[in-house]
Formats: sequence, C-alpha cells, structure tokens
Amino acid sequence: MIDFRPVFFTIGILLTTLALGMCIPAIVDLIAGHSDWKVFASAAGLNAFIGVAMLLTMRTGETKMTTRHAFLLTTLSWTVIAVFGALPFAFADLNLSFTDAVFESMSGITTTGATVLTDLDRAAPGILLWRSLLQWFGGIGIIVMAVAILPQLSVGGMQLFRMESLDPSEKALPRIAQVAAAIGLLYIALTAICAALYWVAGMSGFEAITHAMTTIATGGFSTRDGSLGAFNSAAIDWVAVAFMILGSLPFVLYLQAVRGNLMPLIRDSQVRWFLIIAATAVTLMIVWQTLINGVRFGEAVRFVTFNGVSIMTGTGYSSTDFGLWGAFPVATFFFLMFVGGCAGSTTCGLKVFRLQVLYANTVSQISKLIQPHGVFIPHFNRRPIPAEASESVLSFFFVYIMAFGALAMGLGWMGLDFITAVSGAASAIANVGPGLGPVIGPSGTYASLPDAAKWLLSFGMLLGRLELFTVLVLFTPAFWRN
Repeated sequence: MIDFRPVFFTIGILLTTLALGMCIPAIVDLIAGHSDWKVFASAAGLNAFIGVAMLLTMRTGETKMTTRHAFLLTTLSWTVIAVFGALPFAFADLNLSFTDAVFESMSGITTTGATVLTDLDRAAPGILLWRSLLQWFGGIGIIVMAVAILPQLSVGGMQLFRMESLDPSEKALPRIAQVAAAIGLLYIALTAICAALYWVAGMSGFEAITHAMTTIATGGFSTRDGSLGAFNSAAIDWVAVAFMILGSLPFVLYLQAVRGNLMPLIRDSQVRWFLIIAATAVTLMIVWQTLINGVRFGEAVRFVTFNGVSIMTGTGYSSTDFGLWGAFPVATFFFLMFVGGCAGSTTCGLKVFRLQVLYANTVSQISKLIQPHGVFIPHFNRRPIPAEASESVLSFFFVYIMAFGALAMGLGWMGLDFITAVSGAASAIANVGPGLGPVIGPSGTYASLPDAAKWLLSFGMLLGRLELFTVLVLFTPAFWRN
C-alpha cells in the first residue's frame, strides 16, 4: 500500500498557505466596508484548521517521497486547492452554486480564465482580488512543477529539461531548490514591475495589482466585464502584450539573464519558435483585417497583436469580439489555442518544444524515405533528442488529441452547439479561457452552460494544466498495486 502521509502532509502545508492567502482579500473587504470579509475570514479559519491538523497528524519522519507520491501529490494538490479555494465564491454575496464556485476556482488555479461571473464592475474588491490571487498562485505553481517535478516523472517529454542533465556551466543555480526560490523572487519582481507600468498607463492601484497578477500568470481574469478592452487604452494593451510574452518564456533562462548571461535566452530555439509562430499569425491577421475588413493599419496592429498574443499564451484577455472578424481569424485563433508557450513558463497548451520535437522527427522520417540507408538524428536545441523523449512527446500528442475529442463529444452530448462544444473543449484543455461563438466567446461567459458541462470542463482544465499523464496515470490499476 502507498503511504499517504507524505502526500497529506504536503497538502496540509498548501492548505495553510491558502488560508494565509485568504486573509489578504479579507483585509481588503474589511477596509472597504464589505461584509464578505467574514466569508474570507471563516474560509481562512477552516483551511488553517484542516491544514494544521494534517501537518500535526501526518508527520512522516524518515519516509521519503517516491514517484507514485509525486504523481498523487501533483493531482491532489490542484484538486484540493480548487475545492477549498471555492469556499469564498460559494458563500460570498454572488449567488453561485457549488458547481459554479468550483468551476471558477478551478479556472483560477489552473490559470484558465473561464468565468461564470457577471457584473464584475460592481463586485466586492475581495472577490476580485481572490480571483487574481488564485491565478497568481497557479502561475508560480506550474513553473515550479515544470522545473522540479515533471522532468523527474518524464511526463510528456519534459525529461528534456532535467536540470541535472545539463552541463554544470549551463546551470542557472546549482540546486533545483535554489532555482525554485530564485524563480519565486523573479516572479514577484516581474509582477511588481507589471503593476507599476499598468498604474502609469492609467489603471487604479488596485486594478493594476490584480491585472499584473493575472497577466504574468497568463491567467486572464479581469476586474471588469469587458476585460482589458473596457479600459480602451493602447498603453495598457501594449503593457499586457509585453508581460504576456514574458510570462510565456522559460523562467530558468531569466535567471541566467539576470546573472549577466543573455545568450541562453537569445539562442534558445523554443523562444525563437514561439516568437516566430506568434509573429506569423499576427501578421497574417493584420493583413486580413486591413485588406478584407478595411480596418485602419494602426488599429489592426493593436487589436490583432493584443488578442493574438492573449489567445496563444492562454491568457484569455480580450479587447474586442474577435469572433466577428471573419473565418480566417477565427480559424487562426482556434489553432493558436493549442500552441501555448515554452516549457518552464506559466502557459499551457501543447507547448512549443513538443511542436519542435514533432517537427524534428517528421523531418528525420522524410529524410529516411528519401535516403533509406542514411542516418538522421532529430535534434532539439542543438542536442540529439533521446528516443524515450520522442516517444513521450508522440504519446502526449496522441492522448492530447483524444482527450480534446472526448471533451468535445461529451459537451455535444450535453446539448451544446458545435462551436461551443469544440471551442470549449479546446479552451479547457489548453487553459485559454474564452472560447468561440456567442455563448462562451470573448463577449460571453460560461454561466449558461449546464452543471454537467461545467464539471466536465473543470476536469478538462485540470488535465490540461497537469500535462494529462499526471492525472490519467492515477486511473490505471497498476499505479495502485504494491
């Protein structure tokens, strides 16, 4: 039998941390004179009680974390935080059902950005801040997981980023624990800089802080129903574009850049591919908007760049209803939903490195067809790709497509129209937020969907955020055998 004590001990730490996080919106609501401060205080007390109880009763002594512990802990952590993080939504003055509360919380902690809330412009400041905090915690959590856990578990080709496999001269810091701590400090610094620039660009202090959290986490929750489009500010849009891109690049490379070595960031093939894909898609849509829809060039550059980067990075901000731009932009946005950013960033989706591995293997296979006796070795970042990594990426891609298809068919079974079902499935598994069409598009919300669809989408968000295999392995009988 698996010894669950190390897992529950760690979850106790997370619940205690979550309780401390709930104290912040409680204080904000108390200062603002809103009665929801009692909800946050009560939820914080409950989380602290359960968390501390688990810490006291699940101390393990010499018990070490195993691979099975890591799989179980990763999935349970995000699930438990989503459920307990939903308490303020369920009991605040929002009239949300438990399903809606969990959906909103899961969307926050997975940095998806799909929402069931309306009238955000008049919502209590504590709730708005809690939504942003959930995404901010989820953003730093996924970076640390991508650096410290997924490479060790060989999930979806992430073994390519095992830090101990790098040459000592290329390590940003000597130990993974130090890297995680340094990334945390860098994450806080980037959030502070983003908030300052938002404030200079015209946001209030509160809105600057909340939007900075969801921008650097590529989450997309906003304090207004109209998202960032409600501010109607070119300066705010360009600040958002810059920090959405920064949140989509590998944070480990930032550490090397801070220490004076910019070359790894400049030479990294992931970064180049990400920027090329984004620039190509944006350029094509700008041409479409100016030539087909007759939009002024400057306006087309601003709105296409903002919304294109937002969708590709999985942030999910919107400044206009891009579903009305025409068939080509809609198809392009649908493709961009799946791309995501770089490994070791706050984004989700397929990740650029997997597209690179698939491309390298495809080129190798075509070359072998032309020269059957030739030896062609696929490379990633100027290094040969191990066979096990290629197999992991191919398996991940297959399961990803199958999971997307299953989600889309499940939503269609529940009565959703084709556009809503397909784009909703893509948005959930890629952790984007808005879908396409009038129901869940940039101008809509997920509030009108049936409860069963919301639970299915919540599971899809969890799958996409945790790289599928981390969750699916728990459903195999072999995992639970001694």
